[in-house]
Amino acid sequence: MDPMFDPVRFAAATLDVLASTRASPAALAARQRARLDRLLSAAMRDSAFYASHLPRNLSSATQLGALPTVSRQVLMENFDDWVTDPHIKLSDLSTFTADLRRVGDAYLGRYLVWESSGTSNHPGIFVQNVQTLGVYDALEAVRRSPGRPLQRCVDPMMLTERFAFVGATSGHFASYVTMQRLREINPLLAPAVRCFSILQCTSALVDALNAFKPTVIATYPTAAAMLADEADRGCLTCRPREIWSGGETLSPTVRSRLEHVLACTVRNSYGASEFLPIAWECGHGCLHVNADWVILEPVDEHARAMPAGELSYTTLLTNLANPVQPLIRYDLGDQIILHPGNCTCGSSLPVIEVQGRRDDALVMAGQHGRTVTLLPLALTTVLEDQAGVFDFQLEQRNDHTLALRLAVPGPEGEVAAQRCRVALHAFAAVQRLQPIRINVDWGQLIRRGRSGKAQRIVAKIK
Repeated sequence: MDPMFDPVRFAAATLDVLASTRASPAALAARQRARLDRLLSAAMRDSAFYASHLPRNLSSATQLGALPTVSRQVLMENFDDWVTDPHIKLSDLSTFTADLRRVGDAYLGRYLVWESSGTSNHPGIFVQNVQTLGVYDALEAVRRSPGRPLQRCVDPMMLTERFAFVGATSGHFASYVTMQRLREINPLLAPAVRCFSILQCTSALVDALNAFKPTVIATYPTAAAMLADEADRGCLTCRPREIWSGGETLSPTVRSRLEHVLACTVRNSYGASEFLPIAWECGHGCLHVNADWVILEPVDEHARAMPAGELSYTTLLTNLANPVQPLIRYDLGDQIILHPGNCTCGSSLPVIEVQGRRDDALVMAGQHGRTVTLLPLALTTVLEDQAGVFDFQLEQRNDHTLALRLAVPGPEGEVAAQRCRVALHAFAAVQRLQPIRINVDWGQLIRRGRSGKAQRIVAKIK
């Protein structure tokens, strides 16, 4: 049996998710509370960090809002004391994630590992055991709204589908690791699941997708919009029946364009490295929080609860499914609106709107008079993975010029600036751009939004 998939745990989690999907608000609250009590007990008992971070007089009457918040920076600085398994060491994990041959492998034979981007200037590493993965699998299997219910009845295991993931494949990123794991645990599905790097030039990506002929493409809204542009030009000839969108804010305009140009169903979701399937989209187009396994708190700048219907300053996340790496009132950094009342789809699970990542795609001058779209996730991946910078802002000045601001000061900033120039010029060559200019200023204050996250890729003002 694959160490990262337990069919018994998956079946039990699936039955539980099925029972919770249409449960009453009181039943959902009871599930939440029982799981929160177990999480707090395990964190106080097995995590040295939380034993000192949480109040000692915890009880079943303790309200979540009375507990202190925590940031990714603090948790990563205390990583070895944070995790509840003393065999997990940050130094070992860093070596593990540096090896791309290990993507999808089980760390210590029992943990799946993924690393996050540095959108908050602090990259993270997250580990999941088979119990946590069983919950994630069940939430995805039960609640991801199928666009073709008749097809799902005929083919419940989706063996006739061809899945293409278009995203970052240069690290142990959650979506990439998940797709590799899917290939491992379901050999029958493996030939029909492929990952495509967004770092390759657009024409090569389009050719590869045309050859593979996916029926489902899982990707980011900006990448999906670029594929729609290629289809409009007649270059992308494959026609997926579904687009699974996540990782960025999906605007109504982009959704409408995808549905019109690609003639497909668009299914949106909301997730993070800290909890992969945070919310799913119902048939009415509403994002429902998987509140039986994750708690989201929209709060103001003082970590006080925000009223329903108002945009939060940030959002606190509590992961009820991961006892190995407890996340309790963790500052996620995203801004959300919690909607009052229940959705007309019939589910009691709360409905939210998300103001997530809003980086821009950059349209630059390409060779032979063509324009080239540079995807924001590709640019941030280049700067993080190849140049080793995480606190930056890249702004387009014109069709040939980029301005890069780095927070790193002094001589270290000058060295980092040179690494960035080399990485961006190499990426521009792969993308077949005309020669570009890159102006770099280091030791600069990076402009940030209300939640503390910066818009890291900014298109020129039209």
